[in-house]
Amino acid sequence: MRKTVVFVAAAVIGATALAGPAMAQSTGPAPSESAAPKAGRVQLNVNTAINTTLVDKYVRDAPNVALAKCEGASPAFSSPALTFSNYTPGPFMGVDANISADAELKPGTAAGSYPLTVTCGGQTYTTQFTVPAAQVAKVPSGAAKAGDGSMAG
Repeated sequence: MRKTVVFVAAAVIGATALAGPAMAQSTGPAPSESAAPKAGRVQLNVNTAINTTLVDKYVRDAPNVALAKCEGASPAFSSPALTFSNYTPGPFMGVDANISADAELKPGTAAGSYPLTVTCGGQTYTTQFTVPAAQVAKVPSGAAKAGDGSMAG
């Protein structure tokens, strides 16, 4: 699963000049107008040259990765809809992040919008991500199948 993320991140290198990585809105300490960029952020999945609509959308039947830029010890992701494993330190190519974890949808989670939070060093950053409705996984019995001759007369 981690190899997929590396491959996707590698695809970003060629498009970085045209479309930089999009990071999710995060909450945390409010910076002053003259302050440096926010110290942290969190997102689900990566913005890539292949699929620019991937950020903060759970993708069914594909690897999903929580990514964060977070200073401090013991970073931890949390969400009521996801479980996390394989925490991996960065940096990551094409993504302004220093920690990632594989994200799996909890069984029975309905389609909708859910929070994704990372906490580290006493700071918390949150974004919202969406879960699409599940597609029909089973073909109804007796349904015609393309190319099987069942529609021939």
